[in-house]
Amino acid sequence: MKDSSKTSMETPGDIGPSKLDEEGPESEPPQRLSLEVVIESGDWAAAGDLNALVSGVAEVVAAATELAPRFRTPATACIAFTGDAAVRALNAQYRGQDKATNVLSFPAPPPPRGHRSDGEPMFLGDVALAAETVAAEAREQAIPFTHHVRHLVVHGVLHLLGHDHETDSEAEIMEALETRLLADLGVPDPYRSNG
Repeated sequence: MKDSSKTSMETPGDIGPSKLDEEGPESEPPQRLSLEVVIESGDWAAAGDLNALVSGVAEVVAAATELAPRFRTPATACIAFTGDAAVRALNAQYRGQDKATNVLSFPAPPPPRGHRSDGEPMFLGDVALAAETVAAEAREQAIPFTHHVRHLVVHGVLHLLGHDHETDSEAEIMEALETRLLADLGVPDPYRSNG
């Protein structure tokens, strides 16, 4: 708790709270990436605390050196945990593919040229994960459900940040970045062949 009785001498004759007193020596740096969790549907119980899982992803992504330029100003995105039916509908509507998929990303349009955020975080977009597909893939790959969820959240957020895998070179860059970020989260390389 801040002690409002403290004063400091910033310049001769200037008595009042210093910037250090306002922020406090224990204050945390501003959050560079905030990911909002929305649980719409599906069975996500095996993932445990989704807020903690997503918060961990946000910290690792925001701390990545190669992504630092994207976080000069704070950013935010929404991670929707839903079911196959909802993701199938989104996939049909926006991608013309009438089937469920594990994750979809919807990058927000860039702000208008010259737009000032006035300190508001930049909205990156939305990511939607499909519970049944994610669980089936984790079982098929014999990997922990939480590892696969972390991977897909990282994958979706990287799409929001402009990464893609349409070409071999894009895929190579994106997969290398995902692998490094996931290692920081304690998740083994999802692209390594198991045998």
